Amino acid sequence: MNNKIKESLFIAGLTLSVPVAADAVNKEQQMLATHIETHEELRAKKLLNSAVEHLVKNGATAVKDFNNKEEFIDNELYVFTLTVDGKFLSSGGSSLVLVGDTVLDTFDMYGKYFFREMVQKAKRDGGGDVEYHWNNPIDRVASPKRTLFKRVGDIIVAVGYYPVRANAFQAKSLLDKATVELKENVKQALFKFNNLDGQYVDGDLYIFVVDTDSKKYLAHAISRSFVGQTYEDALDDSGEAAISKMLDVVKDKSEGEIDYIWINPITNRKETKHTYFRLVDHYLLGVGFYKPN
Repeated sequence: MNNKIKESLFIAGLTLSVPVAADAVNKEQQMLATHIETHEELRAKKLLNSAVEHLVKNGATAVKDFNNKEEFIDNELYVFTLTVDGKFLSSGGSSLVLVGDTVLDTFDMYGKYFFREMVQKAKRDGGGDVEYHWNNPIDRVASPKRTLFKRVGDIIVAVGYYPVRANAFQAKSLLDKATVELKENVKQALFKFNNLDGQYVDGDLYIFVVDTDSKKYLAHAISRSFVGQTYEDALDDSGEAAISKMLDVVKDKSEGEIDYIWINPITNRKETKHTYFRLVDHYLLGVGFYKPN
């Protein structure tokens, strides 16, 4: 597994290589997902760690360095800081205008008080992440943004990035490609679909395959514990209903599309997923993209 990939399990003590018995844990807990660290997230983490080290080494007065030093700006990424009381201290980006303000009452375009959430998590956990909508300097519209942060004394150091999301065209294209692969060689195709580092996992896009005869998962790169289980055993009620609906659709026609709630392997959060699926022989083949909130 390459450095881009980090396995993040939602149940302590379980591994992706060990199947989970259906009666061993609650189905909701059983939904394991492998977190995919994108290039943008890795860049943000690297910049954040560099800023934290700088602050630890040089003390609280070093926050001013994040306003203008090139080493703390990586193209569209920049460092910003605030106190655990909500006073904004510094920024290498557009939020520089907030310096000196108390920002606990600042909210995004949907009314989310994201600085409050950041402060609460920093006080409780010493760091974490928060998602909100912020003006993206690339396309100049409010886009979903994810900010990573760590607490250093009474200062919160943060770096935000705009997660790259797949779209409908990319999902359909991957489904077409996977269809050809499955028709040519089933065994080889399933191996490729389950390869987390392979060509069929691209950001938040991945392939899943369910055998319509046995109702068992044959491929699911992001939640490998599903493979070999029936979808009734592997999924919570919402997921089970989604697969059931897909199987009902392919009884009468070869393909379809559906919306449902599923874990995004990039954000590690449940989001609305739009999936395209089709019947290839007796295999239900699907791939979906996550809709922006």
